[in-house]
Amino acid sequence: MISYVREGRMHEAGKMLFENNPLSAVCSLICDHGKQCEGHCIQGKKGNPIHISSIENYISETYLEQIEIEREKPNGYMVAVIGAGPAGMTIALELAKKGYNVTIFDAKDKIGGIMRYAIPDFRLPKSLLDKYEVILKKAGVKVRPNTTIGGALEIKDLLRDGYQAIFIGTGVWRPKKLSIPGESLGNVHFAIDYLKNPESYDVGNTVAIIGMGNTAIDVARTLLRKGTRNVTLFARGLKASANEDELEYAKLDGAELVFGMHPEIITEEGPVMVENTFDEEGHITGGKEERRLFKADSTIIAISQGPKSKLVDTTDGLKAASNGLLITDNEGETTLEGVFAAGDVVLGAKTVVDAVSYAKKAAENMDRYIREKNERQKP
Repeated sequence: MISYVREGRMHEAGKMLFENNPLSAVCSLICDHGKQCEGHCIQGKKGNPIHISSIENYISETYLEQIEIEREKPNGYMVAVIGAGPAGMTIALELAKKGYNVTIFDAKDKIGGIMRYAIPDFRLPKSLLDKYEVILKKAGVKVRPNTTIGGALEIKDLLRDGYQAIFIGTGVWRPKKLSIPGESLGNVHFAIDYLKNPESYDVGNTVAIIGMGNTAIDVARTLLRKGTRNVTLFARGLKASANEDELEYAKLDGAELVFGMHPEIITEEGPVMVENTFDEEGHITGGKEERRLFKADSTIIAISQGPKSKLVDTTDGLKAASNGLLITDNEGETTLEGVFAAGDVVLGAKTVVDAVSYAKKAAENMDRYIREKNERQKP
């Protein structure tokens, strides 16, 4: 990539990046670069790593303005994609390029999934996702927004209507509970719900956030930008699970971080916290007897998400593990023949680049499945 840029071959660099990762423009903005590209740069051992993410972003966004999707001759086969998040967008592009007639079904009004509805605009401009919608449609992909599969339409209806294979990339939208008293109070909210539309929430001037992962950091930084004056994040352990850069940004924005605490109950005045005890290796061994009320106008729970069960509940033969994640084989095929899945609905809440990587593999396997199936059916 860098060699191409130095040689003035920008278009080739952009094409290479797009073919490797169709969402490179997104990943260059939101990935944990310190643990990925820049964290593995050999220059970092000598001093400062090369700012790979900035180079990648410049190339990728420039390429999106010039892109022409090269498609194979239409093969006459239809494919359904359930979910327009990173996995679904990747699958749709990959199969459209192979000549498939692809339709995306999504419960929301815009494509992007978790990228649009859970990552704040100051980290990922929605205008970038809008560009991807234009690219998808130029590639011949049809999009049916506000359409929940498992509602009026079910997977059996898609199979009835001639879709040769179906991909599920519905992500993880069900908040995980603390399972403590007070979670249903009117001043308590879940992070994933808040991030969908922050403007609809009146949270007050002081907010306690339970959790210190990347989603919790996004909530904190959004709250501070929306005018909340006092934001405190609480972590059970002695370290945050969020990436270090985002953690530093949150502190610069004015968030306070409290480690080694867990909530026992949530009240209308705020969460009642217990200080944890730790062994020499930093593992939690218990909690102290003292209880402390952290006064807050609102409490937001940010301890990850799991998948919703609507598809499994409405589809005979489609099975999930005890944690709700879809069961797939090494090819990405679920327990229902011809139905594939990848991304967070299989892996749990991971990164965009993970979703893209597994979706690309699933696309190859779906292509092979359809071709082999139709070859067998020939007289």
